Amino acid sequence: MEAFKLMKELKSNLELEVHYLPKETGLSLIESTQENGNGVSAKCRDARVEDLWSLTSFFGYSTQTFVLAVNLLDRFLAMMKVQSKYLACISISCLHIAARVTEEECNVSSSHELIRISQCKFTVSDLSRMEKIISEKLNFQFKAVTALTFLHLYHAIAISHTSNRKDVLNLDKLEAQLKACLCRIVFSKAKPSVLALSLLMLEIEALQSADLFEIAHRIQTHLKISKADLARWRGLVDQCMREYSSPECAKPDHKKLVWIVSRRTAQNLHSSYRSIPELPTIPEGVWDESESEDSSEDLSSGEESLSSSLGSDAEGPYFPSNFRSRACRQ
Repeated sequence: MEAFKLMKELKSNLELEVHYLPKETGLSLIESTQENGNGVSAKCRDARVEDLWSLTSFFGYSTQTFVLAVNLLDRFLAMMKVQSKYLACISISCLHIAARVTEEECNVSSSHELIRISQCKFTVSDLSRMEKIISEKLNFQFKAVTALTFLHLYHAIAISHTSNRKDVLNLDKLEAQLKACLCRIVFSKAKPSVLALSLLMLEIEALQSADLFEIAHRIQTHLKISKADLARWRGLVDQCMREYSSPECAKPDHKKLVWIVSRRTAQNLHSSYRSIPELPTIPEGVWDESESEDSSEDLSSGEESLSSSLGSDAEGPYFPSNFRSRACRQ
């Protein structure tokens, strides 16, 4: 009976997932943008997502908050023309919105605290204004169906057949791997149901469990996911996991980050909000697919990246040093 309800819920979410996908044309424009060109590049976007991962862990937010924040960010970036000097404000706004949706009210950090810790150059007023713009452009559709939604359902379906598999199929590990994938814009093009199943299939192959493989195959058939589609994304996920491979992934630590800072840094953190310059008025240009890159406005950014302080389940070699990109600097 429980398995039947789960499969029904799975089908319902499958019908909804298309409504929360970023526009692929917008994502492609970001991917094609040169790093030193006139647009938000994939490298800049990926660096900001790494920042969100770091902040999510620092504030003790859930994986659901992080995944939703990335979904909101990608949907907005794929819809709007954005100068990179606004990218930090946009990403922090998405995290703040996501936290208010998924976290207990008492656990949601204040706008001032988010700005102070992220060390971004905007004010509480800027953040509030940006959140309003994002909310309106996304039609206040915040409770998105994401890859995490399907990952939890797939896991629940697998363990519903026998309790013995609960400790074998590690949900924390799957969540950590999903977060790693979301730090690359290419995975924002994948349907959440397919991305989640790709992660599940790789883990099952590693476990060499014929029973779990049969369950995954039934899910694939039930959702009518093509072999070609699954094979493509499974290959990309496998490649990503090889680059991220580390013992840290298998046993993620959900404790908050502990930052050790110098006295000078501590003083800057304490006083930075008094000297933050206000951002100029935020233009609201929508993506024009026919518009060339040369006609875009200058998107250079002076923001620092927090990528060197990734989330606790991404410490050490989990993020290779050559992948720890910095947001575009002046």
